[in-house]
This record gives sequence, structure tokens and C-alpha cells, in this order.
Amino acid sequence: MRPSGLATRIAAIETLDGRLEEAFPPLSVTLRLEDDVDVSRGDMICGAHDHPSPTRQLEATVCWLSERPLRPTGRYLIKHTTRTAMAKVDAHGYRIDIDTLDPDASAGSLGLNEIGRVRLRLSAPLLVDDYRRNRATGSFILIDESTNDTVGAGMIVDTDASRLQAERQFAEREWD
Repeated sequence: MRPSGLATRIAAIETLDGRLEEAFPPLSVTLRLEDDVDVSRGDMICGAHDHPSPTRQLEATVCWLSERPLRPTGRYLIKHTTRTAMAKVDAHGYRIDIDTLDPDASAGSLGLNEIGRVRLRLSAPLLVDDYRRNRATGSFILIDESTNDTVGAGMIVDTDASRLQAERQFAEREWD
């Protein structure tokens, strides 16, 4: 269980029509757990050794969707899975030239429909994966807090937590 870190097992998967052996989107199910564990909206049920990492800082490729450009050091709301937190643009890395796919570090911000790399600092930890590992927990949207407009869509490419987890998995790997 995340973020609590408690461990349990799924005792049964139930629907109005009866029990199931497995569930998948878009089924509406009830999970009965073996232990008495408090699970709330936004908590994640995941494998003991395959879980998203909590982080307050991430690097992402962002597609900018607003006519108002991304503000370096700007503050936005980040919506990730079912959680929302404040996000501050910590650094604007570069804009991606869509003709050559080369990074353009001279661009100071992102305009409408431009794609670039940014680093975000978050007000609360989010449980994330790199997008290439899991697109559901590796993506997010950015919302302008004053207008409530969706201004950006992002794919997480790196977090401090994901780098440490990858290094730990590499170190634990058994070699033949």
C-alpha cells in the first residue's frame, strides 16, 4: 500500500455479479483485503517490489497547451492520478525543436504547442514512475491556479527517487 507502506494481500475481488479472479479497467470492483488496513481515495495498491516512488521533485517533458507561456519559476497546480499538489517550475531545461528533435537551450520558456524539458518542485510528495515504465503514474497535467485552465501535459522522465530505485535494483540483480 502506498503511501502508508503497509503490506497486505487481496483476499477477494468482488462485483455486484459475484467474485472475479482478476480485474481490469473499466470494471467497478470491491477489493477485500486479508488485513484490516485503512485505504483511502488516492492510495495505491501495488506489488511489494514494484511500486511507484514518492518524490517532491521531478523532471518532465511537457507539452504546453496555453497561449500564455510557461513562466520560469511559475507556480501551477499539478494533477497526478487522483492527487493534486502545488508545483513550482524549478528550472526550464530546454525547448525541443520539433523539426530536428534537438534541444534548444536558448529558449527561455515554452509557448503554445511547444514541447520542452522542465524540473518541478512539489508541495507534497506524489507517487510517480517514469513515463516509459508506467504511463498512468508517469503522466500529469499542469493547471493555472488563477484560471483553473489546463496549461500543460507532462511525461515524467526522471525523479531522484526513480534514479535511486533503479540503482538499487541494479545492485540487487543476480548475475549468472
